[in-house]
Amino acid sequence: MDVIATAGHVDHGKSTLVRALTGMEPDRWEEERRRGLTIDLGFAWTTLPSGRRLAVVDVPGHERFVGNMLAGVGSVPAALVVVAADDGWSAQTAEHVAVLDALGVRHALLAVTKADLADPAPVLADVRERLAATSMGDVPGVAVSAATGAGVPDVVAALESLLAGLPAPDRDAPVRLWIDRAFPVKGAGTVVTGTLAAGRVAAGDRLQLSNREVGVRGVHSLGRPVERAEATARVALNLRGTAVEELSRGDALLTPSAFRDTAELDVTLARAPGDRLPAEVVVHVGSAAVGARLRLLEGTAVRLRLATPLPLRVGDRLLLRDPGARRVFGADVRDVDPPELRRRGAARRRAEELAARPVGAAGAAAELARRRFVRATDFAAMGWPVPEGATAVGPWLLAPGLVGELAAALPGIVARYRQLRPLEPGPPVAVARRALELPDDELVPAVVREPLALREGRVVVATAGLPAGVQQAVDRIRATLAADPFAAPDADQLRAAGLGPRELAAAVRDGQLVKIADGVYLAPGVAEQARARLAGVPAPFTLSQARSAWGTSRRVAVPLMEWLDARGVTERLPDDTRRLR
Repeated sequence: MDVIATAGHVDHGKSTLVRALTGMEPDRWEEERRRGLTIDLGFAWTTLPSGRRLAVVDVPGHERFVGNMLAGVGSVPAALVVVAADDGWSAQTAEHVAVLDALGVRHALLAVTKADLADPAPVLADVRERLAATSMGDVPGVAVSAATGAGVPDVVAALESLLAGLPAPDRDAPVRLWIDRAFPVKGAGTVVTGTLAAGRVAAGDRLQLSNREVGVRGVHSLGRPVERAEATARVALNLRGTAVEELSRGDALLTPSAFRDTAELDVTLARAPGDRLPAEVVVHVGSAAVGARLRLLEGTAVRLRLATPLPLRVGDRLLLRDPGARRVFGADVRDVDPPELRRRGAARRRAEELAARPVGAAGAAAELARRRFVRATDFAAMGWPVPEGATAVGPWLLAPGLVGELAAALPGIVARYRQLRPLEPGPPVAVARRALELPDDELVPAVVREPLALREGRVVVATAGLPAGVQQAVDRIRATLAADPFAAPDADQLRAAGLGPRELAAAVRDGQLVKIADGVYLAPGVAEQARARLAGVPAPFTLSQARSAWGTSRRVAVPLMEWLDARGVTERLPDDTRRLR
């Protein structure tokens, strides 16, 4: 399906031409038909001779309803500009064309209507010349009289050519359906309509609406039910569990987690403003219209603070309207999560940064380099593609080269930590994370390189040992244990050797001693040695038999047996005897 929107002055025959093309009445309200005036959006559709299905959004042409007009053209890729031969270019024509230009519409067809009432040639030439200076460029023009039918086939043929040249929509993109109507249907519930500009939607889908998810019960397109609708399309969605009173024009149905609401953003104007910019504007995007405070950073760079957050992405085209002066400005979204401007000159530097930043993948690389790291889902929701060379670590995305930079800085952090705490093998992961200014502990392992290693929640030097004096004391204890593996030194012997709680803890972390219980330290491998001695004792055996096999005191035997129980070497039976597992 293709979708276009009309544009033009009131009474220039937009709705009449739509009726002639589609055979449908686009004006939905009785008051519109009674007054012959389109007040709200109208919708009609037809099948062209080629088989293309065309939907037309008919917008109001009166200046009082320009807000409704903007709601109709905001998501539509092409426009049908209508100018009457007996009236020509008018102020409202100029305003509608300025809107299309600000929105960056590049595909359009000019229809000079009422060709039976005046010579259309001068108007065709004049309007095409005016349109050539806009984003639409060289627009084909057709003279037509909807009243007599003359020229209607020419309009149809021109529409076929126009639609054939439209760029293909991205049907794999996330859904962002701006709601332009919401109404109840008896027996079905709430129905909303909008123009699906990208993605696809089907019955059973879950879509995000504000801060909750809603279910799609059914999908209609062009007046009939369909299993699935794909962009570009006019769609009506039957929503489950949502009241009409909860919805309004400008709300958006979104693919969950694919967009982020933003109330502050940086944009660049499509053209340098000729006059002083207003402090307050109305921001239009899709069918939404919200007030905003405007701050000119420098040149064409502007910061907007929206009265109501909107689901925006980098690359969106906004229309900024100054209602008092009837001026409109096109603006491209450059950042939906901009940095704070705190210091003197920050606004100017930010404008320079935006001016120097490219768009697309190169812009994504620059943005990721500025942020250094970001959650991948947040980066995608902002509208950025993943730049080449970026590193994914769990849910995080790190800028190209950042992992190497952090890995190079980590040894110095470990060395400084060990200078302050020589008995500790290295900083805990959380300490290393804070020193590297990383947002999450799970990023630290990604930057650990030899000779560093992760051990028991710390970043350590893999080959580092204990301080010389401590090592000598531990060596003397281990020499004693080599001769008698169960002769754990008592507290006095440990103090005499110069091994206090901190030194002993360091020896345990370094794997040179095993802590059995408070005050009981043995050498590594003690579990295997204990099992070997017990293997020669008939099972089940008592604690006294085990102590005799080990040749040690009760001070050592009791905690050692419990230690072996906890590790599954031995099994304690109901009568307090043990056996080997």
